[in-house]
Amino acid sequence: MSHVLTHPVPAPLAASSAPDRTLRLIVVGAGGRGSTYASYAASTGRAQIVAVADPDPRRAAEARRNHPEAALVDDWRQLADAPPPADAVIISTQDSHHVEPAVHFAELGYHILLEKPMATTEEDTRRITDAVRRSGVMLAVCHVLRYTPYTSGVKAIVDSGRLGDIVSVEHLEPVGWWHQAHSYVRGNWRREDESSPMLLAKSSHDLDWISFIVGKPVRKVSSFGGLTHFRPENRPAGATDNCLDCPVEPTCPYSAKRLYLGCLGNPVRERWPLGAVTDARTPEGVEQALRDGPYGRCVYACDNDVVDHQVVSLEYEDGVTASFTMTAFTPFTHRKTRIFGTRGSLDGDGVQVTVTDFVTGSEETLVLGVDGPDAGSGHGGGDERLLDAFLDALATDDPSHILSDPATSLESHLVAWAAERSRRTGTVQTLDG
Repeated sequence: MSHVLTHPVPAPLAASSAPDRTLRLIVVGAGGRGSTYASYAASTGRAQIVAVADPDPRRAAEARRNHPEAALVDDWRQLADAPPPADAVIISTQDSHHVEPAVHFAELGYHILLEKPMATTEEDTRRITDAVRRSGVMLAVCHVLRYTPYTSGVKAIVDSGRLGDIVSVEHLEPVGWWHQAHSYVRGNWRREDESSPMLLAKSSHDLDWISFIVGKPVRKVSSFGGLTHFRPENRPAGATDNCLDCPVEPTCPYSAKRLYLGCLGNPVRERWPLGAVTDARTPEGVEQALRDGPYGRCVYACDNDVVDHQVVSLEYEDGVTASFTMTAFTPFTHRKTRIFGTRGSLDGDGVQVTVTDFVTGSEETLVLGVDGPDAGSGHGGGDERLLDAFLDALATDDPSHILSDPATSLESHLVAWAAERSRRTGTVQTLDG
């Protein structure tokens, strides 16, 4: 027997009974993620952006429009040298530029909201957690998937015992064919030496999420994968270096012309992914950006080296197992998860779940989440709820509002590096208990 229940989206994380004062925030890196966090924090009426550091004139101009009272500098070191009165700093620079500002601002006593991944090396991630611990400041890593209404609902089902003891988990990260081309072939996260391995840049969310749901530490890791398709040898005959001049473009799945011109007229898509390409909102402006910049390049003629598919096998404490698949070759949509327990199973698609009861054989479908799996639409409510939790923590001086403490965030990153070592060496990696 099967029936469907449409449950209301779970309420936001509990609001604090905080002192009624305006929190003061610094923003280091005013790109897509930094501007999103800053704008939402200011829109709540609970926080004010007092300073922004970004070297890009276009982003600085946007920050000036959005936060006219904020001090603007082009280097975060200017703020570290003359620290403004503030409660916390949002660090959302490129991945490889996280560690220095994080360590410096921790030493200055600022609480920190840090975009994931924390850093691009294991050593630098440990430097950040050590600096936070020494300084006694709060650290919230932007594991936004922990905060979505959907995750809250799944976690509640698992923790209720309705599925019995969890035995295994299957989890899929469907990157999306055009998203892979945008961010990981043409874009800022295409090269490990400029950002980080794909598993950290894209899927540290997922490794953290599985551990959050399972509720146990990882003990063993193995992984396989590679860069299979977006390589010069797969370039179609007759393809040119830029999509605007290419005779193959009309039939190519990765056409930059089709992707970015197709964003025009859609406010969400104009913000992302088009906002990463250009401020122009006309066909002529978009085409000029594709001709002059990196986003018009043929996906088979880029300098990318991150993987386009990877699988990770995980063994948790007490023998619980999980398999994780990240692949470019999917529609762009929510993650998919199956959770198998001793009394029931759960099949989820990021918005709704179907729970099967092994005693009665019945199925129940629950709507837990909202549409919008991506950065352009707030990660299904995760962005806003993360900021609410961080502001609550600041206002009450209570880190329990943050769903991932520094040690837990470090663990999820160590799992990713263990998986990378396994993928490169063909070994099973064991993590310390």
